[in-house]
Amino acid sequence: MQKNIMTKVNIQKTSELQQKLNILHINKFHYLRGGSEVVYFNTSKLMESHGHNSIYFSMHHQANMPSETNNYFMPYVELDSNGNGIMEKIKTAGRILYSFKAKTRLSKLLDKYSIDIAHLHNIHHQISPSILHELKRRGVPVVMTLHDYKMVCASYSMLSNGKPCDACGGKKFFQIVKKRCVKQSFGKSMLAAFEMFLHHKLIDIYDNVDLFITPSKFLKKKLEEMGFSKKIVHLPNFIDATKFTYPKNEISNENSVVYYGRLSPEKGLHTLLGAVKILNTENRIILKIIGDGPIKDELEERVELDSMDNVKFLGYMKGENLYKEIQKSMFVVIPSEWYENNPMSALEAFAMGKPIIGSRIGGIPELVKNGETGFTFEPGNAKDLSEKIKTLFYDNAACIKMGLNARRFVESEFNPEKHYQDLLNIYQRVIKKS
Repeated sequence: MQKNIMTKVNIQKTSELQQKLNILHINKFHYLRGGSEVVYFNTSKLMESHGHNSIYFSMHHQANMPSETNNYFMPYVELDSNGNGIMEKIKTAGRILYSFKAKTRLSKLLDKYSIDIAHLHNIHHQISPSILHELKRRGVPVVMTLHDYKMVCASYSMLSNGKPCDACGGKKFFQIVKKRCVKQSFGKSMLAAFEMFLHHKLIDIYDNVDLFITPSKFLKKKLEEMGFSKKIVHLPNFIDATKFTYPKNEISNENSVVYYGRLSPEKGLHTLLGAVKILNTENRIILKIIGDGPIKDELEERVELDSMDNVKFLGYMKGENLYKEIQKSMFVVIPSEWYENNPMSALEAFAMGKPIIGSRIGGIPELVKNGETGFTFEPGNAKDLSEKIKTLFYDNAACIKMGLNARRFVESEFNPEKHYQDLLNIYQRVIKKS
């Protein structure tokens, strides 16, 4: 009798999990600002394409995508503004540490919408992890995709003075102040150190997340090495390669290579310019740099001083205009000098049949297989990078072959249906446990 009752209960639970889910997607930006936002929107659209419902919680911004839950969003705040008065800065600091307003607004949303599971992305500062207490109080299962190293590094990037740094390993957050990790500011570093101490030691707020997701194996391993002991599962990002055209048996006649992304110090762009300068003496390789960021003027000045007229800055581009420029190039270069996670730019390049020359750091070697989907080089080594560029530039057959390998790689390993099944299994596992 007892066995029959338990069987009926299990059947009922299985049936419930097979029903369409109401998924609360949470991210501090609700517009296409960077790679994490691409993943945030792609995930919700993927689940919707299989009949599930998406509910959003985010922050107001004039560029936001439409959402019926917009009225519940957090007010916009500009954290990098230097013009705010002292009271405004105190309010902003309070919001970073623990936002009662975020809890209240999310609570009102949860009063109206029935939620089966919450999927969090980047919530730090503008929203704050305070919402985890409200989700826990309501009994809502929570998974969180990590797009950077914020769980163990106050500045997100695990960089200090431009070099990889793991000084905060074992929750040694005093190092943040000692090294002035946040914008080289003592005050901002003090706030960041207290934030990390509060969230990870004093109240252990991330214990309210049922399962963390890392898009790269490297990120999972690095978090564990740094002493982050929560439950983590690896699930890479995905891309619908069918939306991208690719050259099957031809090579670009533009003689160009391309970098696209943020123009910031950790991206290794000075190393890339150094490599192109080495090649300048004997080759006419065109380098296209697509994007914007804090070191754009610095890079343009260097190019002018070195008379590198074969380097073109095309500015920020997106959508079809961006993809057309990539498709005209021979291959893509990702010269990062920080621990890249599972960059969407790499998946996009592969979907367009472009091999990649990428630095041997972070999650990049998980994608760029030497001699198969491109080449890797030593981070920061302009000579090594120049040799890899020269090798691929002059071997059209290898360039075509690696590009086709790259396309097949994303089709088989990073396709939407595979990601959906894996993510649904994660959701079901967490819901069952709850």
